[in-house]
Amino acid sequence: MKAPIVLAVDTQDLETAQRWIEATQDYVSVYKLGLEFFLTFGHEGVTRIQSVTDSDIFLDLKLHDIPHTVGAAATAVASLEPRFLTVHASGGRAMISAAVKSLPSTDVTAVTILTSLSEEDLFEIGYANNALESAVALAKMSVAAGARAIVCSPLEIAAIRSAVGDEPHIITPGVRPRGSSGTDDQKRTMTPQAAILAGASYVVIGRPITQAWAQGAQAMTTAARTIAEDILQ
Repeated sequence: MKAPIVLAVDTQDLETAQRWIEATQDYVSVYKLGLEFFLTFGHEGVTRIQSVTDSDIFLDLKLHDIPHTVGAAATAVASLEPRFLTVHASGGRAMISAAVKSLPSTDVTAVTILTSLSEEDLFEIGYANNALESAVALAKMSVAAGARAIVCSPLEIAAIRSAVGDEPHIITPGVRPRGSSGTDDQKRTMTPQAAILAGASYVVIGRPITQAWAQGAQAMTTAARTIAEDILQ
């Protein structure tokens, strides 16, 4: 009963990461390995994770540099064959196209506006438009450049889905299951069920599942199962 959950594997212990996956893989479709994980464990760590699951791998490196450098960086991880690889949409059309060219079998995934940013943050950085308008523009440009997936806040899902059509995947962090306390470092949030109904393909979930590990593997399995059942009902 795998649900459209992307589990954020945020840990500096590789054995713990493997045990998290063993506890949740009946319910999780994709495992997200971020920059911290990759810088700590490299190619070998990703391969270790792939060896214990048939779920897809989301390599969340958020590449952002000149097109030549991003293309070369994408080539450097091509042997890992991740299902998704993130780049910052703000890097522009040529940069995204360079990543797409280097990874034809991977869904290059363009990150629009980080969910940790508020409207005030965006204007302070120098964005001319609000989060919704900026995210939609970045998503449209990214898909035109060849990106097959978009990362956006839950609050931009419907508008981006309308702008890019049904084919691109929309992957949404900033979701909080019913009953979760606090918003951590996310400013623009929604429940997983509401995000899927709005048009998201996958929802990214971390601490609401991984924090259960403190009570043991069975508790973590139960947390993953409960969230999966809520999404799929």
